[in-house]
Amino acid sequence: MNTYWFKPREYGYGATPVTWEGWAVTVVTVFIVVMASMLAPVLGQGLSGGFTALVVDVLAIAAFLLISRSKTDGEWRWRRR
Repeated sequence: MNTYWFKPREYGYGATPVTWEGWAVTVVTVFIVVMASMLAPVLGQGLSGGFTALVVDVLAIAAFLLISRSKTDGEWRWRRR
């Protein structure tokens, strides 16, 4: 049994969370991105901290996109009126 956490957006591109699992994945991803950006000065001096934060952000967003795309009921495509 495959339960979907997201549904395709009515307008635009992407998906919207519809279950608590979808919202949890969304909130955790936002939390990781915000924390990595806030902790960039602590992670290293100069560019190394910013680069580390950027890598963490990219990995978190990529994982979110893979999970949300695989758990969407339908395909991702551009939708307009």
